[in-house]
Amino acid sequence: MSNIKKAFENGKAFIPFITCGDPDLETTAKIVKEMAANGADLIELGIPFSDPTAEGPVIQNANLRALSGGVTTDKIFDLVRDLRKDVKIPMVFMTYANVVFSYGAEKFISTLKEIQMDGLILPDLPFEEKDEFQPLCDKYGIDLISLIAPTSENRIAMIAKEAKGFIYIVSSLGVTGTRSEIKTDLASIVKTVRENTDTPCAIGFGISNPEQAAGMADLSDGAIVGSAIVKIVEKAGRNAAPEVGRFVKSMKDAIR
Repeated sequence: MSNIKKAFENGKAFIPFITCGDPDLETTAKIVKEMAANGADLIELGIPFSDPTAEGPVIQNANLRALSGGVTTDKIFDLVRDLRKDVKIPMVFMTYANVVFSYGAEKFISTLKEIQMDGLILPDLPFEEKDEFQPLCDKYGIDLISLIAPTSENRIAMIAKEAKGFIYIVSSLGVTGTRSEIKTDLASIVKTVRENTDTPCAIGFGISNPEQAAGMADLSDGAIVGSAIVKIVEKAGRNAAPEVGRFVKSMKDAIR
């Protein structure tokens, strides 16, 4: 069984995201431990990239702060090696295809296995081009996570049938960022997914408060939150960990 599926075994999953190295890797480590201690079921770790096309201003700026601070992919791999001594819940990387290509795809994906990462999300990788990475992910036991967007329409069933780990359902068009309301007909997307696979699905993009998280978790198997957490880190800086922990607890309590 995919380790990621374990995140969905105890009811609805709460999946927080953080950009590694914002404001520094030491703070990232503290935040990840707080997330795990406060009920996160799976954690998405962002590897910063200079041109993160799926991200809104909040996460774009976090990428720039991390890169300005000298964060590299290798330093993030070392961070995870260290975190894995304490943090046992599933973790996945979210980054861009260019990061994997420039590092060397096989070297990158084999290192994921070595440091005990469970999955990889590449928001700029079209479904039709996933064979660039899928065979390597299969070889090393890494789940390449599929995304389904409101524009996927007649491709939803096809994507769902081949999905590994969990399916990331994008709540709305555009880039990441908090939204006051989410208007997409997510129920019909989830229905199509469920008709074609038993792989769990979680909804992300735009979820910023416990009420929204509860609503998304009611529709699907879990809620993903990024920008709202990155905003806390932006404000609190090196003191962000306890505040993020409280936020994660409030979200997890809401979707239980």
